[in-house]
Amino acid sequence: MAVKRQRLARRRKASGYTQEEFAEALRVDRTTVQRWERGDAEPQPHQRPKLAKLLRLTSRGLDELLAADVLPAADTSGWLCHGEPADDAEVAAWELARRVQASDVGPETLTRLETAFDDLAMAYPVTPPVELLERVRKHSAYVVRLLDARMTLAEHRRLLVVGGWLSLLGATLHIDLEQERAATAGLQAATTLARQADHPEIEAWCFETDAWRVLTTGDYPRALDLSLAAQSVAPKGSSALIQATAQEGRARARLGQAKETYAAVDRVQKMSAALVAPQRPREHHYQYDPAKCLAYTATTLAWLGDAAAEPYAREVIKRLGPSEDVGQWPRRVASANIDLGLVLLAGDRLDEACDAVRKAILSGRVVPSNHWRALEVVRVVEARRLSEASDLREAYEGLRAR
Repeated sequence: MAVKRQRLARRRKASGYTQEEFAEALRVDRTTVQRWERGDAEPQPHQRPKLAKLLRLTSRGLDELLAADVLPAADTSGWLCHGEPADDAEVAAWELARRVQASDVGPETLTRLETAFDDLAMAYPVTPPVELLERVRKHSAYVVRLLDARMTLAEHRRLLVVGGWLSLLGATLHIDLEQERAATAGLQAATTLARQADHPEIEAWCFETDAWRVLTTGDYPRALDLSLAAQSVAPKGSSALIQATAQEGRARARLGQAKETYAAVDRVQKMSAALVAPQRPREHHYQYDPAKCLAYTATTLAWLGDAAAEPYAREVIKRLGPSEDVGQWPRRVASANIDLGLVLLAGDRLDEACDAVRKAILSGRVVPSNHWRALEVVRVVEARRLSEASDLREAYEGLRAR
């Protein structure tokens, strides 16, 4: 075997597969696996997700494994037979190899960019959108500058991937700020980068994020279509698939499709139960935390008018343990209080309902794209001519002004 893909072969063996077993699991011929490991062929795009799963790698890890040994080391002293003059073809081959390996970017820069994106995604739930957007823009601008630099094919793909994630996060923040044109441009850029990099999870997140956007504007049929599109693209077991299924449930709840809503909630709960809780200090917006399942279930059931939403909402509030200072609450706690308010109003527990919603509004954690959810409760209180209506309306208007 040539040295080109020894790491791939070692990884395959460490995962417990012979070449025959590996080929069977991938539904390819054994000779195909042999050609991959010799470096004579590349896995097709549709084969890569299954390949990564069998080897227990991320898509990025698989790319690095496949690309790491495609070419020999840069030292070409042994390529030419001694005593044999170099001809133009040989020199051209050396120059091609040199240029393919030449890079003005380097893995350290890409790793720093990827780490910076993860930090931004973890800052999302607790950082004001305007503040976070400025940081995302700076990193995105740096990615654009790097695209003009020399780099290897593997580095180019990594740059496209991190650029896609940054564009997606930027679009999400524009949606939160109700900046529609900028949000559309960001989603289009993220989708283009995802397709260029052959990264279906980013593309699925683009559909899911757009589904949330149209859901907030009341276009529930379109939200359902987009969430189903996201599921059709998302890799099996991915965070995007779980989130898109949760979005489907919320859209169906708004459409009054009770049976389908409960089915979506059940699928989300089953997929979430199969996940291992991430070992991170903070929530990552694009890596599904099983704890999110409670919050999405609370919202979905509240929109369906099911009193079963109450224990879910209360559990979210209890688990995240907000302090008495509502300004320190995570965003999910504010949303859970709105869900709780909706359920309590439906059950004529009016004082509790108004108190929960008032706390959510005063927390400052309800972003502009979610103001409509708070307004929904305010309008119900006003329609019932409750004494708390004027205070809630004043708090809501203050939220809008901020």
